[in-house]
Amino acid sequence: MNGAATNPDCHVLAYAGAQVKKGLDIAQKLGAQNFVFWGGREGFLTIHNTDVAAELKHMANFFKMAVKYREKIGLKCQFLIEPKPKEPCKHQYDYDAVSVIGFLKHYGLENDFKLNIEPNHTTLAGHSYEHDVVMASAFGMLGSVDSNTGSPDQEWDTDQFPMDIRNATLLMKTIIEQGGLQPGGLNFDAKVHSESTDLEDLFIAHIGAMDTFARGLRNAVRIIEDGIIPGMVKDRYSSFSHGIGQKVEEGSASLEEMEDFIKQNGEPKVTSGKQEKYESIFNHYI
Repeated sequence: MNGAATNPDCHVLAYAGAQVKKGLDIAQKLGAQNFVFWGGREGFLTIHNTDVAAELKHMANFFKMAVKYREKIGLKCQFLIEPKPKEPCKHQYDYDAVSVIGFLKHYGLENDFKLNIEPNHTTLAGHSYEHDVVMASAFGMLGSVDSNTGSPDQEWDTDQFPMDIRNATLLMKTIIEQGGLQPGGLNFDAKVHSESTDLEDLFIAHIGAMDTFARGLRNAVRIIEDGIIPGMVKDRYSSFSHGIGQKVEEGSASLEEMEDFIKQNGEPKVTSGKQEKYESIFNHYI
């Protein structure tokens, strides 16, 4: 109830460590390609009785033990952390993709872990369905996708099968642009609606979800191959391809150069983001 790797009682942490060791031993025997850590109780209910700095350090050291044991037994699999903002804990340390990435980089674990994103958790954090997939990919940390979805008007984890073509298209576009997900992939730990009571409903749900992502994949390929939206995005950032913008892109610009540029060119003009145009073109592919 008070966490595993973040528990204030080291006896509990040790018990969790023994369980993870057993899990890694089994993963080795099965030839597992991915191993997911989900910290549903790694957080706190009240700050009054919590040493946050100590708990974060203990969790980092716990992960380092797992990395060392993976190396010791020669297990060739990808370690993944699955972010979630709440349920069952009130405040979980793995709140969203950026929170986890910041934690991993702070403790020097960014080369040992990637993220397993469940978009249903992303929406619980107040983001859009594709948000954490995009953010994890931007940092080179997207390793797998637990492709569940939820009802946007419900503030809890409903673990529904994904059936929204728009969401699937945006997600698959990100995956294509980063060159795939291997050795991770798309997976469902979803369940059918409580009103779906026939055995065949479970098969229909899996088939429908995979069809959704298949259509999303085809849509994403068309968007990329047609080049209309990517071309518009490239043009929007074209000021970084030359002059002072290129120096910013390369990381060689200074604040003094920024000032000189403004003295010579004055205030910037207002440029439309053309959001409605992007949305209209995107709808053409759906």
